[in-house]
Amino acid sequence: MSVAQEPATASEIARAVASRKMSALEATEAALARIARRDAILNSFTDVVAERARTRARAVDAAIAAGKSVGPLAGVPFAVKNLFDVKGLATRAGSKINRNSPPASRDATLIEKLEDAGAVLIGALNMGEYAYDFTGENSHDGPSRNPHDPTRMSGGSSGGSGAAVGGGLVPLALGSDTNGSIRVPSSFCGIFGLKPTYGRLSRARTFPFVFSLDHLGPFARTVEDLALAYDAMQGPEADDAACTTRAVEPVTPLLGGDISSLRVALAGGHFQKNLFPEAIEAVARVASALSVTRTIEIPEASRARAAAYVITTAEGASLHLDRLRTRPQDFDPAVRDRLIAGAMVPAALVDRAQKFRRWYGAQLRELFKSVDVLIAPATPCIAPKLGQVNFVLDGVEMPVRANIGIHTQPISFVGLPVVAVPLPLEPMPIGVQIIARPWREDIALRVAHALEKMGVVSAPPPRGF
Repeated sequence: MSVAQEPATASEIARAVASRKMSALEATEAALARIARRDAILNSFTDVVAERARTRARAVDAAIAAGKSVGPLAGVPFAVKNLFDVKGLATRAGSKINRNSPPASRDATLIEKLEDAGAVLIGALNMGEYAYDFTGENSHDGPSRNPHDPTRMSGGSSGGSGAAVGGGLVPLALGSDTNGSIRVPSSFCGIFGLKPTYGRLSRARTFPFVFSLDHLGPFARTVEDLALAYDAMQGPEADDAACTTRAVEPVTPLLGGDISSLRVALAGGHFQKNLFPEAIEAVARVASALSVTRTIEIPEASRARAAAYVITTAEGASLHLDRLRTRPQDFDPAVRDRLIAGAMVPAALVDRAQKFRRWYGAQLRELFKSVDVLIAPATPCIAPKLGQVNFVLDGVEMPVRANIGIHTQPISFVGLPVVAVPLPLEPMPIGVQIIARPWREDIALRVAHALEKMGVVSAPPPRGF
């Protein structure tokens, strides 16, 4: 199979382009052809910047022909959630309102960094409105669909990112994660996703949701690709107050490192409840492969989830007050109603949630003195059906939207780094979280890479075509 065809990885494309076995333009045209052929089903893209991509690809090819260094992602097509600024496009953030905004005058920092590494931007991706979503169902642009069963959800709010990578349209995509919006689509779409430590990657020139909780990160079909993209995007950023201090710490060279000395445990308590059989099986397979016998209960994880809801809805509402006053009819009603509710949360309750957050973070930092990695489910279930309102577990009916992120929220609440790894189960894949202490993305990626080499985790080819 030509590396221009799916399911080629980013590293395969980069090696082929750098060695002149394939041109960057050929890789770009192949991605555009896949989008034209498949995205009518997936609905993952909202904007395709074909001419920009061709111009960029030709520049990469010209640099190679001139003997210049083009970076580790030479010619690799990628796409971004449409809350990233893309020069010349209005930054939609999944909304009807924002598409009337002036076009961005500059790309988001992470787009610039990936293109500096040789990658080629292909377009912008569908997402839940203003990132307040776990399903991938956008009321303005339509739902992004699962590449393994188009009648199912892709997950949100980075649903287009998950669908585009899981469906083999592009080997890399960028998304955001506030309460689980990288890890949920990774789980539902059967791909790898990295939510780095809060403050590790720049959010400059992206549309925010909850500033104190927002993370940006990559999706890919292999751990190596995830690491290559992550390394290309690292570095402090003056335009993001949360991302000003950390030096670049490359992880790609560390992927093959020995993990036998790492202390790995299962997250217990909250993380072993409300699970469907597929999630239980996925965690058990990972635990068995890593010979994990120890279980640690994360203190007050359920309260952490509740506090994350309070901070999310209150801080998110404050960003949108003017839009709620002037254009309430142009919101997705479900998003609008949650934001209005957030605007009415008492300040005293938000203050309590923030104080609890500091306590909870201190408890987890103490916990990580005795463990290096925690294993937890990414989602309680495989991807639900599009439009599904409730699911039934052990005879109890539970709302889908409110419970998809039940196991991701207590982790992003204090900004821990996580790699979501896919278990290629039948009939649908499902993900597991590999969680490390702050600033140790390298550990989570090394464990994910070891599991991939064992054949325990992998991104299955798309099944929905």
